[in-house]
Amino acid sequence: MDKQFYVQGTEEEMEFLPMIPLNEDDAENIDEQTISSELPLLPLRNTVLFPGVVLPITVGRDKSIKAVNDAYKADKLIGVIAQKDSTVEEPTVSDLQEIGTIAKIAKLIKMPDGGTTIIIQGRKRFKVEEITTDDPYFKAKTKLLTEELIKDDKDFNAMVGSIKDLAAQIINLSPNLPNEAAIILKNIENPSFLIHFVSSNLSSEIKDKQRLLEINDVKARAELLMNLMQTELQYTELKNKVTNKTRAELDKQQREYFLQQQMKAIKEELGGDNVAELKEMQKKAEAKKWTPAAKEMFAKGIEKLERMHPSTPDYSVVYNHLDLMLDLPWAEYTADQYDLKRAKKILDHDHYGMNKIKERILEYLAVLKLKGDMKSPILCFVGPPGIGKTSLGKSIANAIERKYVRVSLGGLHDESEIRGHRKTYIGAMPGRIVQSIRKIKSSNPVMILDEIDKIGADHRGDPSSALLEVLDPEQNNNFYDNYLELEYDLSKVLFIATANNLANIQPALRDRLEIIDLSGYAVEEKIEIAKQHLIPKQQDAHGLKDVRIKISDAVLEKTIEDYTRESGVRDLDRQLASIMRNLAKQYAIKGKIKPTLSKEDVEKILGKPRFSNEIYKTANMPGVAVGLAWTYVGGDILFIETQLSDGKGELKLTGNLGNVMKESATTAYTWLQANAKKLSIDTEDFNKKNVHIHIPEGAVPKDGPSAGITMMTALASAFTGRKIKPYLAMTGEITLRGQVLPVGGIKEKVLAAKRAGLKEIIMCWQNEKDVHEINSEFIKGIKFYYVKTMQQVLDIALT
Repeated sequence: MDKQFYVQGTEEEMEFLPMIPLNEDDAENIDEQTISSELPLLPLRNTVLFPGVVLPITVGRDKSIKAVNDAYKADKLIGVIAQKDSTVEEPTVSDLQEIGTIAKIAKLIKMPDGGTTIIIQGRKRFKVEEITTDDPYFKAKTKLLTEELIKDDKDFNAMVGSIKDLAAQIINLSPNLPNEAAIILKNIENPSFLIHFVSSNLSSEIKDKQRLLEINDVKARAELLMNLMQTELQYTELKNKVTNKTRAELDKQQREYFLQQQMKAIKEELGGDNVAELKEMQKKAEAKKWTPAAKEMFAKGIEKLERMHPSTPDYSVVYNHLDLMLDLPWAEYTADQYDLKRAKKILDHDHYGMNKIKERILEYLAVLKLKGDMKSPILCFVGPPGIGKTSLGKSIANAIERKYVRVSLGGLHDESEIRGHRKTYIGAMPGRIVQSIRKIKSSNPVMILDEIDKIGADHRGDPSSALLEVLDPEQNNNFYDNYLELEYDLSKVLFIATANNLANIQPALRDRLEIIDLSGYAVEEKIEIAKQHLIPKQQDAHGLKDVRIKISDAVLEKTIEDYTRESGVRDLDRQLASIMRNLAKQYAIKGKIKPTLSKEDVEKILGKPRFSNEIYKTANMPGVAVGLAWTYVGGDILFIETQLSDGKGELKLTGNLGNVMKESATTAYTWLQANAKKLSIDTEDFNKKNVHIHIPEGAVPKDGPSAGITMMTALASAFTGRKIKPYLAMTGEITLRGQVLPVGGIKEKVLAAKRAGLKEIIMCWQNEKDVHEINSEFIKGIKFYYVKTMQQVLDIALT
């Protein structure tokens, strides 16, 4: 029976209110004539009302409050009916039971919090014939259910006596129940009311109480009630047995273990909700290749869970931590595929070119095949966007048959994202590295650390510094995650970082990376990539997979040169997507398309060319030179414009230049002054002429040492009045002595010059080795001049 002989009696989850056990004489004085044709219904979530029983009910739902108010103003009769599912907030017709109890509202009390409490007495059972409306509340046509009073039946009288005895036993075994409860039971004479009264106070589930209410035969109802009371009595006795057992085991030395022993006894007798779950966790743990520290931590965690109740806040913290330990693939590795020919075939199929990277991967596999075990290198692919750095990592994973996972680091600014949070914090999680290992279920995946150069830093720490331990082959076999609170071996993970600009990577982190440069693609390479990868992909994406479309090399070359300016192929992919969309529209309308695409078709689809090489013809005037620059998106060309005007010999620089370029301009101007006589320049011009050096596109910041000789050539051209060779570009830094120094990014710059239609390039003699690394097919038609001094540059450049 209910612990305090109370019924919760609330529609929402409200306070306990005492039940009023009044044996009303007029409980049965109700017939069909006293009930209106439509009876308002009051659905209850967590209790069942029996005839003759008086209950306090706190009403909280808007519909229920209106139903109660209307009923109270009318005949004070209302149909009380239980919900099938107590968790449903807004019940529908299908959520209501068919059998309920007609009740009279004895009192209605408005509560300060806006709710309503009513005192109701059950009168007679009824059956819902038809729900007539559910707005503004449920109304139903009902049929009263009658039950015959049993007189002079010895069996029934014996049942009633047994019910009283069982109730008395339960009250005596339950220290929380008041003694007055037994006195109340003795004073109840009406057998039917006794059954209803005891049923109301029974600690059984709502569905069992509803079964009691639905039984028409009073004798059968009494029999079911006795069975339920027997179950409750056994449960009460068992609770006492558990309590007595734990008390018997206590002595002076065991007093501190009182709580643990009591829980142990409860689990032995009843079995806790989490016992099966914990046993399953322990079974999983047996199959794990734990380190000794992990074994010890797991055992302690399981012991904590056994002592905790699942509803305590700390339970979920410990449980989630152990769940992570079980999910991690401790010393579980996938088998590497050492077939180097197969690996090379896969890499060649997925990516055109990139021979340097492919050779590096094959070298790694060869050593792994011979040695059997080695620490994975930390590779870093550096190159412009759209060149295929990230997708190359996936191809490497396929080639060696490892699992692949990508971790995006762009914009990361919280150190805890790498190392994890302390598990005691709200919302704590392991770091992204451990999360990725957990997701991929392998301790030796290929892990792509994407955009490592775009990591941020703020008051929450520097993620770059947190990566130092992850990306050090000498340290990452003992990587410590704050949430896991254990060391985890990352030495078998093949880390591949990607970046656009090495300058943005922290020096200490860069020192741990094996840098592999990915230069931009030549036009010839882009054509092959388009034919092998981009066109089939876009055909498939636009529903043209089975349609024959031929795009010649010449058409692809026009698309590349006239509509893209990039080192990678991302913009080319977008242009091809535009072409395929147009073809898909034509095919959908006409049912056919031209099998061969012409240059005119491309121009019709993509519009007038966005880029043109004609601009370099108009630049053929004194004081204008073409330079080559490296940017994070690849190589580019820029103009250096110089103009002389009457003045006092001032030097003016514009075009949003950085400090290095300003210094290069000043150095070039000084050298020119020092060598004016050699170059046949009137020295008085330096005092009478103002010099303005401008690099167009002033909104774009520019900096770097590559424009030194270009500025010098532009100044010399302006002062001498000699033009610079057309279709000539140059790159290199200068010194005050007139020496030409080498610069970086040669491949990107040369390919940018080729894209722009330039035919001659001047650079430092020390950069000749960089040119030899470029495929000769890609730079066919370009003439290179390798110089040591500024004088040689002027001899070549000025006409």
